[in-house]
Amino acid sequence: MHAPVLVAEVIRHLAPARGGLFVDCTLGAGGHTRALLDAGASRVLAFDRDRTAFPLASAALEGCLDRVEMVHADYRRLGDVLDARGLTHVDGGILADLGVSSMQLDDAERGFSFRADAPLDMRMDRDSGPTAATLLQTVEETALADVIYQYGEERFSRRIARAIVRARELGPLETTGQLAAIVRRAVPTRGWQRIDPATRTFQALRIWVNRELEGLDVFIRQAVARLAAGARLAIIAFHSLEDRIVKHTFRALAQAPDPLVSLVTRRPIEATEDEIARNPRARSAKLRVAERLA
Repeated sequence: MHAPVLVAEVIRHLAPARGGLFVDCTLGAGGHTRALLDAGASRVLAFDRDRTAFPLASAALEGCLDRVEMVHADYRRLGDVLDARGLTHVDGGILADLGVSSMQLDDAERGFSFRADAPLDMRMDRDSGPTAATLLQTVEETALADVIYQYGEERFSRRIARAIVRARELGPLETTGQLAAIVRRAVPTRGWQRIDPATRTFQALRIWVNRELEGLDVFIRQAVARLAAGARLAIIAFHSLEDRIVKHTFRALAQAPDPLVSLVTRRPIEATEDEIARNPRARSAKLRVAERLA
């Protein structure tokens, strides 16, 4: 089962005990939403772009579903979701956990992991957008190398892109196993490796397929604009590219001539060793919080 990260820290900083409307922009299995409700949130509007999240979340939210509305939507559509319900402001707080859920990673058919040979899909929302396999069939080599370098911070990106383009000339790339094998052959290795040579490329392609960084800064500004004075925005990022955008956007809003927020967290909050021992995926989580000014 998916274990939500930094729950105690989220509750401490969003303070749902005072009641009000809260928005969970990334519902997942419902762990954070449940925690907000149990801690006193009057109501939670929760949305997720993955429809498969809703049955699991419903089970986790049993007994308090009357205080939750679940919406199938990308978190970047926050403004549209609120407008459709006539909500001008959120008086409680907004949370966005940007990580890929354990259910998605552990479901081989989703194609996020190379631990099992599965269709090369990688979409968080399987109702829309091209799969990784489709994109890899047509992307130019230079553009692919840029994606792998920028989103995966992979120094062998050009070599990997060249290998993928050559492989697709012999036939379509359809499975995670095919792709992982191509990347491993392309990356020079010496001795023991801390991570699999395909890890960074898979991360890069997942970010690319789902446009994970696209519009993140716009979302943050949009979320701040919809907060009532004193309400907070909490964002959990899982890799340096996301966290950098959150940090810089928060800072820009706090240091503007007419500041919109104050920084509640000057440095990101990370999981304790106890939490990491219980949930190793919490190791890379970084929580940043900003409070809307009057």
